[in-house]
Order: sequence, then C-alpha cells, then structure tokens
Amino acid sequence: MAGEGDSEPGKSFKLLGFLDVKNVPCARESVLYGSVGSLVMGLGHFIATSRVRRSCDVAVGGFICTMLGYWFYCRYNLAQQRIRQRMLKEGMKNKILFEGSYLDPEKKQTGSERSDS
Repeated sequence: MAGEGDSEPGKSFKLLGFLDVKNVPCARESVLYGSVGSLVMGLGHFIATSRVRRSCDVAVGGFICTMLGYWFYCRYNLAQQRIRQRMLKEGMKNKILFEGSYLDPEKKQTGSERSDS
C-alpha cells in the first residue's frame, strides 16, 4: 500500500548486514550509546580545535569506543543475571523437591527424629 512505508512490524534491522539489532541482546543500546558518544566527542573536539577532519575522526573513534565499551558492559551484566537466574531456578527446584522430607534444611529435627533415621 502506498504511503505506509517499507517497514513491516516483524522485520528486523541489520546493522552492517550481520548484526541483527532487534534480536541480539544489548545491540540496540550499544548502537544508541555509541551514536551519542560519537556526537559528544566529535562536537567537543570541533568546538575545542575547529578542525573538521580531525573532529570527524574523533567522532568515529568515539562511536567505536563507546559502542564496544557499552557492549561489553551490557553483555557482562547479562551473563551475571543469567547465572543468578540459573542458581535461583536450581534452588527453587531443590526446595520443592526436598520440602517436607528429612533432607529439608529448614525442617527442625528433634532428638527422637534423629534416632529414628
């Protein structure tokens, strides 16, 4: 249909042809923060030196550094979160499995229960 644009609701955006920004965790935020870092560093260098070509180089370098820096930071936090989720899931499974049994660590054992086992 004319006038609706080329984007489909389920279509994803691929950066440089291989980085699927919609489906890869941390990719969208990394590109956005990289763009902001590029703008800030390039403009800051231009205001300080008034050299256009060098400011563009600084902007590209700022984009790469900011994007990679946030990418590693975000992926590290994501890995830590997944580890915590896995530990919590195992703990919940063990709690359900051992609840009410003699292996339940929260169950108070009395002297008579210890002699029976």
